[in-house]
Amino acid sequence: MNLSTVSYKEFWIHLIAWVCVLSFPASYSIIEFGELDYALFFRFSLTGVVFYLNYLVLVPFFLLKRKMVSYIILSILLLLLINLILTNAPQMRGLGDFNRMVSFRERIPPPVRQARYFIPIVITFAFFLLGGTIALVKDLYRRDKLAKQREIQKTETELRLLKNQLNPHFLFNSLNSIYSLVRNKSAEAPEAVITLSELMRYMLYEAKEEKVSLSKEVNYIKNYIALQRLRLSNSEHVTLVIKGNYEKRKIYPLLLISFIENAFKYGTDFKGVTDIAISIEIVGDKLMFRVNNFLGNYKKDEKSSGIGLTNIKSRLELLYPHSHSLNISKDNKRYFVDLELILS
Repeated sequence: MNLSTVSYKEFWIHLIAWVCVLSFPASYSIIEFGELDYALFFRFSLTGVVFYLNYLVLVPFFLLKRKMVSYIILSILLLLLINLILTNAPQMRGLGDFNRMVSFRERIPPPVRQARYFIPIVITFAFFLLGGTIALVKDLYRRDKLAKQREIQKTETELRLLKNQLNPHFLFNSLNSIYSLVRNKSAEAPEAVITLSELMRYMLYEAKEEKVSLSKEVNYIKNYIALQRLRLSNSEHVTLVIKGNYEKRKIYPLLLISFIENAFKYGTDFKGVTDIAISIEIVGDKLMFRVNNFLGNYKKDEKSSGIGLTNIKSRLELLYPHSHSLNISKDNKRYFVDLELILS
């Protein structure tokens, strides 16, 4: 389908270009001599043959396939043949007058007298070069387009893999939270299951889109924090602050949750108090996301820790390559995440 569309467009581009090229000598012939000079069209048709033989045959099948010797030999033979035909072809009326003038006037300098032999050669060679140049530019455009398509496919594949990695990781953490409630026979366990179902519905259906409404992503974060609060013995110091108008903004889904997951995983002190501060602020087209949490006594699992953060860093590089900044730091007591995104 794409190939036929390109060929159709290309046909009309070439047709319009040749109409424009031929309109100038045709207009001159009619204005100067009162009639159309058919010898002119015969000569231009031969230059068109040179153009298209180089454009459609010699460059694609020889030059681009690195058959340089064959390309050079065939090009020379083609130019010699066409110029031989042009030498013996009927003269254009204007060119015939010019030939007679330079032949019978001794005062005309020899280089000018010889010009009548070189003009057809120069014109033919110019069209030959033009055909080769356009063929090379077309091939360069085609290769660039294919490279971009491969890059897009590669990016989409990587994003699918990253999302598939993120979902089981999130589900694993959420099920652990519900397991804690069930084990403690908490009355809030049923509510936790309902909240988890809302989270999973968002991940399975909404997050499949390339971009989602920022308001939906914010609601997803609120549900996740609500689920975490249910399992915490002391969530008084868990805060979420949202500022700015985010109703009409779009964002790539599941970008912020890994930082929040990480904060809940490590933000509990030895007394069981969870201390996490989360803020989302929209200023113009910029989203500013901040998370800081207490560095608790959770023992880090080297095999599974960091999966979410590694994932989100990769996704940020793919989705916002030149429109995000991420700073992660810590001191003796707290861990800080500072992320800024330019939203569309």
